[in-house]
Amino acid sequence: MTGLYDLLPPLLRGLGVTLVITGGAAALAVPSALVAGLCRLSHRRWVAWPAACYVEVFRGTSALVQLFWVYYVLPLLGVRLPAMWAGILVLGLHTGAYGAEIVRGAIASVPRGQTEAARALNMTPRATLWRVVLPQAVSLMLPPAGNLLIELLKNTALVSLITITDLTFSAQLLRSETFRTVEVFCIVLVMYFLVAQALNGGMRLLERRANRYRGRG
Repeated sequence: MTGLYDLLPPLLRGLGVTLVITGGAAALAVPSALVAGLCRLSHRRWVAWPAACYVEVFRGTSALVQLFWVYYVLPLLGVRLPAMWAGILVLGLHTGAYGAEIVRGAIASVPRGQTEAARALNMTPRATLWRVVLPQAVSLMLPPAGNLLIELLKNTALVSLITITDLTFSAQLLRSETFRTVEVFCIVLVMYFLVAQALNGGMRLLERRANRYRGRG
């Protein structure tokens, strides 16, 4: 057991970096998904088309290629980002593109009668969206959003390829130094699993609260 304890400090430092990237990317992904999802529902082409381009580009290309492009290609064009910011930006926008489709689908699933009833009460379109449609759509968004959040956690392993010492990169360094491959990656596996379960539990709690708000619970 003493030997295992010696492996923990560098892996815990890497885990901290992974959590920072996950949190930062999630904080960027939520507004990106909400804005893009709403814009895709707009009847104005000049609003819907840019959102559609964003979603299709980030969904249709590899997150790894996006990371390389932002970190290695943009500096050639005069735009240089620190590795941490590049990782958060790419993973946040990549996840937000998938989240936009979740938002769009959830809003489209709200019964049309709800919107018509709000109009009958002389509610403005903005008030209808924020006070009638979105509160009902949130409970539909949360289950797939939870899966997307866990997928984001796993995608953070890609940032090791742009020199960020995250959990995966820390494990690779530790393995090369100690040659204890089995122990190192068993610990890493458990760490990813525990964080994923914590995220899953948090999202389920949000789902229960959202369902109670809708009168289901």
